[in-house]
Order: sequence, then structure tokens, then C-alpha cells
Amino acid sequence: MSRLPHARRRALATLAAFLLAAVEATAQAAAPPGAPPPGAPPASPSKGDLVPVFETLGVDGKPAKMDFPKGSKTVLLFFLSGCPSCHKMIPEWNRAYERRAKDLRIVGVIMDPEQAPPAFWSTTAISFPVLRSPGREFLRALNVNRAPLTLRVGEGGTIEDLALGIVDPIRLGELFKP
Repeated sequence: MSRLPHARRRALATLAAFLLAAVEATAQAAAPPGAPPPGAPPASPSKGDLVPVFETLGVDGKPAKMDFPKGSKTVLLFFLSGCPSCHKMIPEWNRAYERRAKDLRIVGVIMDPEQAPPAFWSTTAISFPVLRSPGREFLRALNVNRAPLTLRVGEGGTIEDLALGIVDPIRLGELFKP
């Protein structure tokens, strides 16, 4: 078996790397914008997904049950105490909460794995009720792996609309429509 000269092997390796990059670029271009890579879990829930009924604790330590009865509309606000984007959204969520239709239920879900630090609660004004996340399994099942996340949930727990990240006030108003 003859050996290729070093320069030729390097040229073939470069050509192979170029062809591989071209194939990957073509696959990415064919995917819809923002789509996760093939085989990756979804980055967030989707319209039509179901939010299961869950039991957890409020941040006050009292037991709470989150359900979605017939005729109900709920907005769930997922956030983390140490998330700068979440800190930017909380005042917007507070304003939307104050202006909401009275039949629209607004509930925050703090996703911190441990209890949020006391400094967070002393420096952050939150108008809406807040529950602790029921756990990682719940978040994983719902594909909630980034924050802030705003979900509008209809009866039976069906996600009707959602926004991931910082949301402008006009879009937030759409999410908070009854």
C-alpha cells in the first residue's frame, strides 16, 4: 500500500472538512429558523402542548394546586431569581398583571432548584402570585429549559400562545388578552 505525500493528505483532509461543513450548512439552511439541531430536545414548549395539573408550594410555603378548569385562561410566568432577562421582565409582568382582565389568572413559577435567596425577594417587587416549580421532571416534561418564559394556557392545560425571552409590551399585551 503506497503512502500519500504529507501535502496531499493535508489537502484531502481539508477538502473533507470543507465538504462536511457544506453538508451541515445545507442541513441548517433547510431547517426552520430557530429549530433545534436534529435529535436535540425542543428548546421550549409549543402551542398545543399540554401543561399538566401540578401540585407544589407557594413561595410562602403553603401547598398550592395549579389546574386549568373549563372556561379558564391562565398565564404562567417562568423565571429564575438570578436571571438578568427575568429581572427585566418582572416589572413588565407586574404592569400586565395590574391591567389584566379579572377573569385571567396570572401565576409566576420560580424555577430555582433551591429556595430563592432572601435578597431576591427584598429587592424585587412582584405583584402576581408565585409558586415554586414542582421540580426538574415537571420542567423537563414541559420542555421548559430557558427563562424567562411566558405561557398563555387555556382550559384543560393547552398552551395557546407563548413567548421566550424578553417580550416587548405590545406582544405581552397579546399574551395577556383574556
